Amino acid sequence: MKKLILVRHAKSDWPEETEDFDRPLADKGLEEAMHMSRFMKNNNVAIDYFVSSPAVRALNTCKIFNQSYHINITTNEKLYNPSEKNFESVIYDLDDNVNSVAFFSHNNGISNFANSISEDIFHFPTCGVAGFEIDCNSWSEFDGAKKRLIFFYDPGKIK
Repeated sequence: MKKLILVRHAKSDWPEETEDFDRPLADKGLEEAMHMSRFMKNNNVAIDYFVSSPAVRALNTCKIFNQSYHINITTNEKLYNPSEKNFESVIYDLDDNVNSVAFFSHNNGISNFANSISEDIFHFPTCGVAGFEIDCNSWSEFDGAKKRLIFFYDPGKIK
């Protein structure tokens, strides 16, 4: 059994003269990410590995989560402006020693991908997190494996 956790980057800012890729987190986003990462860690959400979009707002969200988790982070360009196939491609590249992985990415791609693997239709708010149980022993079996939503956390609704 594998676990796939999808995290939409926290609330970002868009200062003038800033390219989309370089947008920083807003103060609210910094707070959201700290709150969500502590909530997940305190609720024993185990994660072995983080893969982030290299865009500043996603990578900074990932780095804030890593203040709670202290695990390896890699970036993958495929998680920036992603299609559903991009997510699958990153999944197929995972080492089978990784049992639980979190991807830090962007809308609309992250919502579209989550909805493509789940009957539960939802739209990710900033710093929203969805966890899926994937009934497989190898990430190469992802496509045909049974997938089940095990949690969905909205930062505005957690204590």
